Order: sequence, then structure tokens, then C-alpha cells
Amino acid sequence: MKKLFTSFLLLATFIVYAQSDLSIHRISLPNGWSLSPVGKSLELGDLPLNIAVSSTKKYLAVTNNGQSTQTIQLIDVANKKVLDNVVIPKSWLGLHFSANEKYLYASGGNDNWILKYAISNNKLVLQDSILLGKKWPVRISPAGIALNDATQTIYVVTKENNSLYTIDLKTKQPDSLKLGAEAYTCLLSPDKKELYISLWGGDKILIYNTLQKKLTDSIAVGDNPNDICLTKSGKYLFVANANDNSVSVIDIKNRKVIETLNAALYPNAPAGSTTNSVALSSDEKTLYIANADNNCLAVFDVSKPGSSQSKGLIPVGWYPTCVRVVGNTIFVANGKGFTSLPNPNYRPFDTSKTTASAYQKGTLRDEYIGGLFTGTLSYFPAPTPLQLSQYSRQVYGNTPYNKEKEMQAAGEPDNPIPMKVGDTSPIKYVFYIVKENRTYDQVLGDMKEGNGDTSLCLFGEKITPNLHALAREFVLLDNFYVNAEVSADGHNWSLGGYADDYLEKTWPTSYGGRGGTYDGEGNREIANNKGGFIWNNAARAGVSYRTYGEFVDDYKPNIPILKNHFCQYYTSWDQMVRDTTRVGQWKRDFDSLVAHNALPQLNTLRIINDHTEGLRKGRPTPFAHCADNDLAVGMFVDYLSKSPVWKESVVFIVEDDAQDGPDHIDAHRSTAYLAGGFVKRHYIDHTMYSTTSVLHTIELILGMPPMSQYDAAAEPMWRCFANTPDLTPFNTKPSQVDINEKNVVENAWQRKSEGFDFSGEDRIPDREFTEVIWKAVKGENAIVPAPKRAAFVKLSGEEEDDDD
Repeated sequence: MKKLFTSFLLLATFIVYAQSDLSIHRISLPNGWSLSPVGKSLELGDLPLNIAVSSTKKYLAVTNNGQSTQTIQLIDVANKKVLDNVVIPKSWLGLHFSANEKYLYASGGNDNWILKYAISNNKLVLQDSILLGKKWPVRISPAGIALNDATQTIYVVTKENNSLYTIDLKTKQPDSLKLGAEAYTCLLSPDKKELYISLWGGDKILIYNTLQKKLTDSIAVGDNPNDICLTKSGKYLFVANANDNSVSVIDIKNRKVIETLNAALYPNAPAGSTTNSVALSSDEKTLYIANADNNCLAVFDVSKPGSSQSKGLIPVGWYPTCVRVVGNTIFVANGKGFTSLPNPNYRPFDTSKTTASAYQKGTLRDEYIGGLFTGTLSYFPAPTPLQLSQYSRQVYGNTPYNKEKEMQAAGEPDNPIPMKVGDTSPIKYVFYIVKENRTYDQVLGDMKEGNGDTSLCLFGEKITPNLHALAREFVLLDNFYVNAEVSADGHNWSLGGYADDYLEKTWPTSYGGRGGTYDGEGNREIANNKGGFIWNNAARAGVSYRTYGEFVDDYKPNIPILKNHFCQYYTSWDQMVRDTTRVGQWKRDFDSLVAHNALPQLNTLRIINDHTEGLRKGRPTPFAHCADNDLAVGMFVDYLSKSPVWKESVVFIVEDDAQDGPDHIDAHRSTAYLAGGFVKRHYIDHTMYSTTSVLHTIELILGMPPMSQYDAAAEPMWRCFANTPDLTPFNTKPSQVDINEKNVVENAWQRKSEGFDFSGEDRIPDREFTEVIWKAVKGENAIVPAPKRAAFVKLSGEEEDDDD
């Protein structure tokens, strides 16, 4: 197979970014990346994933598949106007117009049907449904759709039972065929004799002969192939490969990949571009490629397939999921819109009150992070070469990642955090603790030394004296942000520096109560990062490692790399077990390892009970659970600080996500803590850090390269460290509340808590759960204060505070 990698190192000017060249404002995101979207836009819904174009190019249809209200929108192409916006109970990806533009077919997600809408007077009118099987928990989940109008046959691929359904629209009777892995979408050849299927979880394109009604060929492509497009002649197929930052170009006649286009901003970049959509220009000479995690389009000249050339980049919105071209106009669905937001009013509605209908109608915004960001549709004319050059400079300017950062990081000489991968550090042992779901304001909002909002503080110093002591005695971080939105992607971000396209596009379905499974933390192969997680990275670098609860369920590891590298008696997710008990389990293992001179260099721990159980009768109160969690953390640092390895140790403590509460700066802002002999004392650091900053710092300490573009780009936390150790031990602060306190009140909030499933992380409706916590802490009639500050936005030309 001929394989051609074409990089974007066309012109040095593409990389040398001049701030003065930008005539528009840049928007900073809480992950350290920026946006400068070109063109105009329309507001879409929650997580738009797909755009269908009608045969005459009169209409676009968009399916919004997020955690909150799911909708399908009908858009007037000529006038750039939303004509209709219909709520759909469950949906996911699949959209297809009939050739006569009278109908639109849409995937009904885990309802396991295809919905048929008539287009009447520019409105979508639900006309029929085509059943594939019973609803969830039956696992089918239709995804991509293709339609043969001549034979009245619809083809549907699925991502739960990994099948192709062929349905005669006259009888509505489906026939199914197993595909062997999760499918994403499908596309008919111009003569309708073949159907091309992207096998998302199988890393291949399958070819189905529609006449013979069987699979005839498969073509290996990149990792997590998703969106596909075809030349009008049917000669070439273009396949986006999310985990490889690439597009495979397939010669259909010869059944082979003739070249692979590197859609990343740099050659040989690690995961992190998330290439997930492709579209050809009207003359088929140009290919537009959506890079979800680079927030841009890559543009290639494909007029000579096999000898394609990169032309440049176009900055768009946050997490572009789909690109389509109509005439000279490019349309892009930005899955997360144009900015992150604060959520100080995040107290989910009481569904028994009339305000619930206002949220459902969209007249009020629910500030739960899972549904907080509104997608947008960018549209702009195909750029001229000069414009494309300018746009490319903007993209590089928005992007903190570059190849040099993979091996050379920011820092200072003689700091315990090396600047170069492989250089030695006086720190030998890393302890990385992941907790559950809190914002900064919820816990540290009462610390006058930081940028907190006391009115949003639920678990302040009385409840969490040890966390407050760590922030005072070591480093207070009030500008730290998680990369994730929820736990499903949070643990992958926390332990892998990335969450792939499968995970990002599917967790909103289950979190919205529409069926689906919890696929993060190694529970499903397609959701795992291609290069694995921090333990894989450690193994490759010759670094010893061990995990306590992270990526372990029922005392069994979820991924092969952890076999024989986990504590077999450490309790992972089980809220019947106290966190202080978990620390006791760790102490036993730690003492044994130290005694045998076998302490691993990397130790990852999960300490969970700050998640709480709401007001479940007979179970610990939210205060008791958080106090137990706080005491456990204090006991851990206390014990380590009085051990023989303290001088050579560092502890990093983070939340996997910040979904369970409000924050006046940004919904992603959370707490992070450090402790160790080389950690500064009584220091306040206002530097913007993220989850991947923690990972990058750990990697530099242990001599490991970054795992993704995100940890490579993230600012290491070198400012928090001193080159002279202070070995003063940390002393546990006693709990100021009773960790034995149980919920005894019987009321509506207690009854609601009884119905929640706490058997695993995030198996509960988080919106309702957070309201229970708020009522438990603040009282029955408590309301959230009005916001005091604006969204997390930095305009171009502004300098970051140097933190000193």
C-alpha cells in the first residue's frame, strides 16, 4: 500500500504567529486553547453532530445530540435561516433527505427506530417511524443512514449491536447483518450497487454489495474511522480517522488506500486533532477536514489523488463535528459553540414546579455543564489563497501545542520540574489522587486568598479543613480547570490526557437519560485512547507503576496494562466503604512496598466520597461524606510526609471533573492540590492550569513524553516547586463535623435520593442530584445568587498575569 503523509509545514509564516495580524478577538478556552472563528454563524442546539444536505441544496438539516434537549433543525441554505426546530426524544447522528426533498429520515437513537419527517411549508412534521427492535435496554442504537429512493430501501448502521439493517420502506421490515464492531455511518455508491460503511470500532471500511446482499470487501484504514465522502464518479472515497489525525484516500476500483493525509498541524503529532468529518468542494478539487480538538478545518488540494497537497487551515468554533459544502459556501457544525461559560446559577430546576417547562421550552438555561454549551453553525465562502494563509496563522496562534513542546517544556533552570523530557528530577515518587466532581467555588470559595465566591461555597473550611490546610500550607491554585465535562470523559482525560471522539460523542446520550452505557475508564475498547493511558506511557518509558482503584472495578483491572500492577484489596467504587478506610488499605500496601524497596515511581489512587449520596436515608449526609473524603486526604499526606520517601515524593490531587456544582468563573474550574518536599510553602499561584498540566508535570518528573497534543501543550506546574526542599511534615486536621452523621429526614429530596443509582460513577441524573445537594446544604428555600462575573474570555492582546 502506498502511504503518503503530507504535513502542514508549508510555509514558515504559518507557524510564526504575529498577534498584530489578527483583526478579530480571540476567545480563550479553559483548556488553554483559543478560538478565532471566521465567518458568520447561526445558533444550533446541544452538541450538533451531523449536517445533511438536500438534493437541490435548498435545505440543510442538523441533528443536535447532546445531554439536554435534543432537536432536529431545518435550515434555509440561501437565506441562512433556521426554518424549524423540532424536539426529538432520542436521536444520534443519522440524517438523510429523500431525493425529492419531501422527507427527512433521522436516527431515533436508543429508541431503536428511524423517524420519518415530512417537509411541509418549510416545517418538519413527524409522519412515521420504522422500528429496528424494542427500545433500550435492547442494544441497537442506529447511527448513519443511506437511502436508495429508486428501490425505496433504507440502510442503517448501528453502534450498539454492530449491525447493518436493510429496510424495505414499503413493508418496513428490517433485515440485519452483523458487522463485527461499532459502525459510524454509511454511503451509497453513485450507481447504488455498493454501500460503504465506516467501521468505527474496527478500523476499516466495509463494502456491502446491495444486489448480492452481502459484504464483499474490507479495506483497512486508520483508527476510529468515522465520517466519509465520495467523489461524484464514485472513484475515490475519503475517510476521516479520528485517533490518527488523518484521512485515508481510497481507490474504490482497486480496493486500496492510495494515500493518507496528515490533517494535524504538525507531522507525527500524537493524538489530539480528532479528525472527524470530511467534505469535498463543488469542483472536487479541494477537501475540507474538520479537526474537532484543534478547532479548525484542514484544507487539501486533492485534484490529483495520490499526490494531494496541503493548502492551509481555517479557524472555526469549539469542537467542530461536521463540515459540508454547498456551492462556494462552507458550513461547519461546532459541537460546543464559541466559548466556555460560568454557571453560578447552576441549581437544577425542581421538576414539580412550573419553571421546569420554561427550561424544556428553552426560555431558561439549565447551567449543568453537560448541556451548558450551545452549538453553532459557522458559514463562510471558500477562502482565497491569501485568506487561507492568514487563517492558517490564526490557527497556529490559537494552538498552544507544537512539536518542540513534546520534548522541551517551559520552566526554569534547577527547578525540580525538568524542562526536557528525560532530564532527572530530585522527585522520584509521584502519588496522583483523583477525586469526584467538585468545582472550585464549592470547596475553596471561602478562601479570601483566592478568587472565590463565598455564596457558592457548599463544603467550606468547616467541612474540608485538610483541603484548606493543603491549599494554605503548600500552594493555592485558583485558576485550575478540568479538561472534561463529566466523569465518563473525566477519568480518560485525567489518566490519558485525551478523550477520543467515540467517548465525547456518546456520553451525552447516557447522561441525558436516553440509554447507553458508561464506557470510560477502560470499559469499552473503542473509548480507550489509542496509545493507552499514563500506565502504558510509564511502561514504555521503563517507569514502575501501580494503581489503587483507578481503572479497576470489582477488584479486577479494566485494561491489560494494569494486570499485576494494582492493589488487589483496595476498594474502587463502593460508597459503602469510607475513604478513610481506603487510605488504610493504601497504607498497608505502601508499608509493604517500602519495606521491600519496591515502591513504584507512579502511584494512582481513586478517593471517591466527595461525590456524596445526596439525602439517602440511613446513609452519610453530604457533609459527612465530604468530611470523610477530606480526612482521608489529610491522613494520606500526613502518613506520606512522615515516611522515609517524603523528600523524594510529590502528591497531586484533582477532581476528575467539575460537573456537580456552580462556579462563577467557569463551569470547568475546579480544585487541585499539591504536597511534597519540593512543593513551595504558603504560595499562591494564579497561573492558568488544567488537568493536562498535572499530567505534563508528572511526565516531566518521571521522564515520560506526553501522551497527546493536550498534555504536550499544557503549562507544567513548575512555579509551584522550589529547588530547596522543605521537609516539614503535614499534620492531619481533625474533622469538625461528624463523619458518622446519617441522613434521617424524610422529605421530597430524601425520596428523590432513594431513587438514584449510586452503584457506579455518574449513574444518576446529575442535574437532579446537584439540586438535592444544594437543598441539603443551603436549605429548602435556598436560591443561587445572580452571576457576578462574565464568561471565561481573554481578548487578543491581553497578557496573562505572571502569577508572581
